[in-house]
Amino acid sequence: MTAPRRARNPIALALARAADEIARASAEVGERVMIDIDRVADRSDALELKPPGVWSANRSCRLVRAADGWIAVNMARPDDADLIPAWVGRRIGAHLWPAIQRAARRRPWRRLVSRARLLGLPIAGLGEIAPRARAVKRFRLGDGGSCPRREAPRVVDLSTLWAGPLCGSILAMAGASVMKLESRTRPDATWNSSPEFFRRLNGAKTLAAFDISRPGDLDWLRAKIAEADVLITSARPRAFAHNGLDPATLFAANPRLVWVAITGYGWRGPNSSRVAFGDDAAIAGGLVRWTKLGRPRFLGDALADPLTGLAAAGAALRAISEGGGFLVDAPLARCAAAAAALLKG
Repeated sequence: MTAPRRARNPIALALARAADEIARASAEVGERVMIDIDRVADRSDALELKPPGVWSANRSCRLVRAADGWIAVNMARPDDADLIPAWVGRRIGAHLWPAIQRAARRRPWRRLVSRARLLGLPIAGLGEIAPRARAVKRFRLGDGGSCPRREAPRVVDLSTLWAGPLCGSILAMAGASVMKLESRTRPDATWNSSPEFFRRLNGAKTLAAFDISRPGDLDWLRAKIAEADVLITSARPRAFAHNGLDPATLFAANPRLVWVAITGYGWRGPNSSRVAFGDDAAIAGGLVRWTKLGRPRFLGDALADPLTGLAAAGAALRAISEGGGFLVDAPLARCAAAAAALLKG
């Protein structure tokens, strides 16, 4: 049984289904984990949030009308605004958002999204990702069944922000030993922006730092992954290939590994290099409410993040119970699309 459900939670059904899977799978691995589905998707006690509407709750992402639809434009990082002139093809003055609205209104949403992808901007078309039978996929890459399973799985958590750390925290609740490894040069942004939220997601983990540009640190990281049962990441595939941490190398060294790869649009395929965050990915999946005038509005706060964190945790626990050897592909946008399909019912 999951915790009591409140009708006001717009994604309660999707969260409840994920929570039920976590409860079943965690009991097979260690401690049964019971998820409070209201709290797991709510960070209003740790961040200054406003009611979502045209703007996201954190006010970094905005819905903008294109010539033939709607897009979500997310200024999630300090340097995203610097790329807007290249995106719209002209200089931008002091009034950023009015310029974005004018430029978008004259162009098809697919063209806007395609150019944003090339520039690495987190911009998504409303409902561009259709729901699939399984939002989270598993790929068998190692022979984990031949390895004895540890009583307390070892987890290396390289992820940042919300979805990946949430997955790691759930594995810790199930009895896993979780080490969160942070880059010295690019630490988790929530450490400074919302330390209380960081502690909620990472307080039960052992914390350590490394510098991947140092050969010694890279060798140390490889050794940690070779000893782990689970690896959680939230970077795009090319970041790992660049450092010799590609799936073929890591599964050859550790065939029982369960690699939980949280991305915006999937580990494989043409969208594997796209940047995404919880709010724009929710829009890509069609997770919105509609006004009486037929205009979309944000449904909640970065909803793709908790949905993906829960779905990834459930899939990881199931993969551990089956002996490992899997890459768990958990994309934010596909998880949002699956939740949107449940709302349409």
